[in-house]
Amino acid sequence: MLKIIQIAILILLVSCGSTKLKETDASNIPNNPEGVKGKIVENKDSSDNSLIANKDLAEKVEFSSAEGISSIMAFLASDELQGRDSGSEGIEKAAKFIETKFSKTGVLPFFENYRDTISNFDKAAYNMVGIVEGSDPVLKNEYVIIGAHYDHIGILSGGEDTIANGANDNASGTSVVLELARYFGKNKLNKRSIIFALFTAEEKGLLGSKHLAKTLKTKNLNLYAMLNYEMVGVPLVDKDYLMYVTGYELSNLATISNNYGGEKVIGFLPKAKEFNLFKRSDNYPFHETFNVPSQTFCTFDFTNFEHYHKVGDENELMDFNHMANVVNTSIPIIEGIVNSRTKEIHY
Repeated sequence: MLKIIQIAILILLVSCGSTKLKETDASNIPNNPEGVKGKIVENKDSSDNSLIANKDLAEKVEFSSAEGISSIMAFLASDELQGRDSGSEGIEKAAKFIETKFSKTGVLPFFENYRDTISNFDKAAYNMVGIVEGSDPVLKNEYVIIGAHYDHIGILSGGEDTIANGANDNASGTSVVLELARYFGKNKLNKRSIIFALFTAEEKGLLGSKHLAKTLKTKNLNLYAMLNYEMVGVPLVDKDYLMYVTGYELSNLATISNNYGGEKVIGFLPKAKEFNLFKRSDNYPFHETFNVPSQTFCTFDFTNFEHYHKVGDENELMDFNHMANVVNTSIPIIEGIVNSRTKEIHY
């Protein structure tokens, strides 16, 4: 009997060894963008050979930089784009800029091309939609949308300066999404598929996101979650967290985000609930259409920015180090969400 037990223990030890997690330097991963720092965990279980970020990456990742963010913002919030009003020549330049960014970073068109022409606006206007397909043969059929609106309100009458450049609203969110698209497009460590969507006509009543949500619903898209970025150009004031999510109490997104972020990344802002911000950005049409967790990350707290929908919403007021921190902190959160074996976020 003793010999049988010893043999059984030996077999158990060998089998456990086959699923041991091995740490590897992230800089040695093929196609690792910009030499991302930190460690990843390589799961050697034969049923899962993918690479999954661990909390070391949450603490050490330095993918985005203030300089990189600044270069994107310098174009998107420039006078050349004339305030990015939907259907204008200025926003057409922004659309071409986004197309170039997507194509250079391995983000493929979701439709025949990157442009999703919206049908609920009287001028030619386009959502810009790309995809990084998931690596898992099953989970790749589940989708996470990472979004922001890239339009603004254009030209305002009166005054010496008439261009509403929309740096914080929402060149900031657009820049964060473009940086996240660059990371995942180059790195390709996502099991679930990620759709990167930059919306037009948000300022006209969420028209771009309403159109895309309806279109994707007709395609029977298996949407897991929609994560939106809005007005993230300046940091919160006197808060012990980096961002808040609209509709905080409606889901466990904050808890999941904080678990993967390795710190208190997401908190509750009472003003966001008071002003019902959950219904006032591009997350909301996906909530209405799909009834899946659809929420917005934001750092506008009603005290830290006085130029909402004014010509003073300029790049010179933006904190590019803060924005890079938003990107770098979001990376392990999104990696955790798109790579989890089950759908962890729920209403």
